[in-house]
Amino acid sequence: MTYDTVVFDNDGVLVGRTDFDVLREATRETFEQFDVTDPDADHVDDMTVGATPEQVDRICNTYDLDPETFWRKRDATMSRAQQEEARAGRKALYDDVHALADLDVARGIVSSNQHETVEFLVDHHEVTHLFDTYYGREPIIESLDRRKPDPHYLERALSDLDADSALFVGDNESDIWAAENAGIDSAFIRRPHRTDWDLNCWPTWDIDSLDDLHDICTA
Repeated sequence: MTYDTVVFDNDGVLVGRTDFDVLREATRETFEQFDVTDPDADHVDDMTVGATPEQVDRICNTYDLDPETFWRKRDATMSRAQQEEARAGRKALYDDVHALADLDVARGIVSSNQHETVEFLVDHHEVTHLFDTYYGREPIIESLDRRKPDPHYLERALSDLDADSALFVGDNESDIWAAENAGIDSAFIRRPHRTDWDLNCWPTWDIDSLDDLHDICTA
């Protein structure tokens, strides 16, 4: 199989993941911006990772907050925190990312993180030349239902890239399912946080480095 297009997840694939405590503190700061100074710890965790539209509505109703306004502020605050992590050198590129320059395929990024965050990281790490398109979530509650494994953003990227035969590279099972839902092949990359991870799905490829794509894409 040869591929003319490769799309990448961002966090944990191209750049390091953000420490959960940093994300939790950004969520707590969001509540404070609405004068909620002592939110329930479970509510903070729920709004930090994996929030659903129903959870946003329920928790905002608990504190008499407008869900849309809260979520926009939450995403902006979360993005700002991650940008600071990148500036401080704690959200760096993986060393093998620059090997993509010699990969003769169209390239894109699809992330469940905020689009603002993805856009910043691509610019901050000076890799705009490596990618032809990239997508993250819009700062609206509806975007939560478009996260992987939903193929919404992946399909938009594939359309931009006019992909004929495509591969999606990720470090989560949701990435593998998103690729399957989009009808394309997948590669699971075993970054240090995934070295011994037991998968409950079946990627097309199981790789240790982005360098492996040079062989895969010309196989």
